[in-house]
Order: sequence, then structure tokens, then C-alpha cells
Amino acid sequence: MSTKQTVPFTGTPQQAEQLYKVIEELKDQPGSLMPIMQQAQEIYGYLPIQVQTMISDATGHPLEEIYGVATFYSMFNLNPKGKYRISVCLGTACYVKGAGRIYEKLQELLGIQGGECTADGKFSLDACRCVGACGLAPVMMINDDVYGRLTVDELPAILKKYQ
Repeated sequence: MSTKQTVPFTGTPQQAEQLYKVIEELKDQPGSLMPIMQQAQEIYGYLPIQVQTMISDATGHPLEEIYGVATFYSMFNLNPKGKYRISVCLGTACYVKGAGRIYEKLQELLGIQGGECTADGKFSLDACRCVGACGLAPVMMINDDVYGRLTVDELPAILKKYQ
């Protein structure tokens, strides 16, 4: 059983109106599902089941198909992203230098698993394969800020900067 923490869905009537307008404009075009889903993610920031259901109901595509597309393509997010998006490089150079321990400690400190967002919507945590800073391994990014040559002991102070 999953204990995955999630931020409650807080879609607005304005967002729904935007989405339905996009669907109405695109739904009769061949291959429109992907562009509709991309626009939906731009509107909501991610594709929760509520949004997938709205797309399904309005387009006639089965929910299973929409979920399949959303989980197949890495560009789609099923969970919201935090105000501060933490990305830990787990590429070879970073991993060898201890990035796995960094990632595990962040999960512990934030109380979330990779791919999740804290309940307050402040932080989300993801792994990536390379940020192009191998000489600074191990590397973590928080939004556009790069932290290199990290140790586990530095993480609490770094996170505190974003509180």
C-alpha cells in the first residue's frame, strides 16, 4: 500500500474553462490528444486524475488511454511540482561521488519520496541523469541554483535558505 503524500487538487473554475476551450478547439483534429494534454499541463502545472477525467469526458478518449499517455511520456507529471523544484543528479559521476546518499537524505529531510511534493507545496524532489556539471559532482539543483561538491551534512542549511 502506498503512503505517497500528495497536495490536494485545487483546480479553479477559470482553469477548467481554459481547458474546455482548448479541448473544443482541438478535439476534432487527428492526433489531438497529446496537444490537449500538453495544454492541460500548462494550465494546471501537472495532470492529476481529475484533469485526466475532464479530458476523457470531453474528448471521448478512455481514461485508461489518457493515463497511458501521461505515464509513458516523461514530459507529463502526475504529481504537482513544488515552488522549489529539487533535482539531484544521479548520473555516473555524481552517483560515484555519493549522490545516492544525498537523494536519500533529502527524502528523509523533506518527508517525501522522489517524484513527490511536500504537503505545503514548497518542495518537490526528482532525480535526473546529468546536469552537465560532472566536475562538481555530486550536484543538486533547486530551481536554477546549482549546488556542487555536496555532502549530506550541508543539506539542512541549504534547505533552510528556501524556508
